Amino acid sequence: MLVGLALIAVPLLIAILTAVLQIRELADTGTKIVIQGVAGARASQALFGQIASLERTARLYEVLADPKLLDLYRTQDERLSTTREQLNFQATTDARQTLEELGVLQRSIRFMVMSTPPGASAASASNLSSRFTQLSALVERVAQQSNAQVDTEVAALEERTLKARKRLLWQAAPLLPLAVVAVFVFTLGVGRPLRQLDRAISELGQGTFTNQIAVAGPHDLERLGGQLEWLRQRLLELAHERNRFLRHMSHELKTPLANIREGTELLMDGAVGELDSNQREVAAILRENGIKLQRMIENLLSFSAWQTSSVGLEATEFRLRPLVKQVLENQQLTLLSQRVRLDVRVEDVTLVADRGKIRLILENLVSNAVKYSPKGGTIHLQARAAGAQLLLDVADSGPGIPPEERHHVFDAFYTGRAARTTAVKGTGIGLSVVLEFVAAHGGTVQIVDGQFPGAHFRITMPISGDRPARREPKAHAHAA
Repeated sequence: MLVGLALIAVPLLIAILTAVLQIRELADTGTKIVIQGVAGARASQALFGQIASLERTARLYEVLADPKLLDLYRTQDERLSTTREQLNFQATTDARQTLEELGVLQRSIRFMVMSTPPGASAASASNLSSRFTQLSALVERVAQQSNAQVDTEVAALEERTLKARKRLLWQAAPLLPLAVVAVFVFTLGVGRPLRQLDRAISELGQGTFTNQIAVAGPHDLERLGGQLEWLRQRLLELAHERNRFLRHMSHELKTPLANIREGTELLMDGAVGELDSNQREVAAILRENGIKLQRMIENLLSFSAWQTSSVGLEATEFRLRPLVKQVLENQQLTLLSQRVRLDVRVEDVTLVADRGKIRLILENLVSNAVKYSPKGGTIHLQARAAGAQLLLDVADSGPGIPPEERHHVFDAFYTGRAARTTAVKGTGIGLSVVLEFVAAHGGTVQIVDGQFPGAHFRITMPISGDRPARREPKAHAHAA
């Protein structure tokens, strides 16, 4: 890919460098012409002024016969000679010949002024005036010749500029289609692999490791695609290892937990003798925490099994209200210990769904609400039918969910900052299980704002059990 870009860039760089050099050369030439023209114009104006001063001094000397005027004439004559020599360096051949004539005439005038005594005849004064007129005419001719030289050089510069422009156009003409072809090839050869890489990275970020990553394109991008495929396989292996660990640990914990719960039930039933109030309170605490631990293990097992797609839905017909009652009875001890009030408004809706998974959804939502509700707070649980959909709302009176955490609360093993200060701890997979199981039933989970002071989760799912093919679970947040 880099070689191809170099092949495209080299002709463009050569054309740009050539254009820069030509433009620089033309600019230098133009600057030189301007400088010469300005210098020539200034020298010509200086010659006119110096000749006028020289003639005025000669006439004054002829009238006044003052030796000082003769000294002034010599000074002005030397200044005129200096200006003429400076102009001779940058003049053309014709202008130099005119300047030589001007020098000869200047010397003859100087000789006439120096040799003719003051107060000479009128013929001599007329001759002197005629020669100064000739001197001015020669300066005018020099100025015209200098202007003609500048015009000639400007015309030559315009011609060179036109030729350079045509040459640059001819050089750029084949590069334009080459650039178009290069852009087209680059778009096809690089754009499509980049889109494939973008899609692969998005899938990895969303936790989808089932699609193989194959990138077709330049060697560098293919190698990057190979690295992403290696990363996908490694992440998939880690996910399988994590799920195996969760399954094994959960199964290992279920047996001793069952024994603990069975022993607790025997104590509560008085199998080893009647318990006093204090003993019964301790046994109730053991029973409550045993139920809580069992629910956590069930969440781990359900999450692990669902992640490996080894468990489907076992849809049956059942009434929602008795299921809600059972869930709340299991949470009764926790609710009493936290002194949390319940606001339950559940319609007697008959569902066709997986009863066990709906129970886990309710238990996790209620447990989450208990965990974040302050002592003396209220948990709102509402369920109603809206056409063919079931709307299930569970809300608490806690601090709510900060906006920056809403994209993570459904991630497995994620616990928010508020959870670290609560008395009731969790595994961090409850809401992840909720999202997975609701999506399996063809529903959605929303985080609603404005209706209740704390966190408010709303589940929308079909009542009849008709659902689309399993898709990636999604959670939404909106203002009520």
